[in-house]
Amino acid sequence: MKIDDATVRNIARLARIKLDEGEDKTLESELTGILQWVEQLGEVDTDGVEPMTCVTDRQIEMRKDEITDGGYADEIVRNAPERAGNFFVVPKVVE
Repeated sequence: MKIDDATVRNIARLARIKLDEGEDKTLESELTGILQWVEQLGEVDTDGVEPMTCVTDRQIEMRKDEITDGGYADEIVRNAPERAGNFFVVPKVVE
C-alpha cells in the first residue's frame, strides 16, 4: 500500500503535527515502508499457533483475590489538613 501526499497531510492534521516543507515527502516514504512491513506479516502462516503472553514457557503466578485496605491508611492521611479517623475531611460542595 502506498501512502499519498493527501493522506500524509490528513494524518499530520489529525495528529496535530506541523509539517515543514519537504517533511511530507520523508514522512510519506516512511509510512509507506511501515505499511509494507505490516503487509509482510500477513504472509506468515500462523495456523495452529497458540496465542502467548510471554516468550518463555512459564505459568503466571496468581495471588489470592482478597479485599484489603492496603494496611497503610494512617500513612495516607498523615499529611491531610483535616481528617476524621482514616478519612479526608473536605469542604461541602453540593447544597
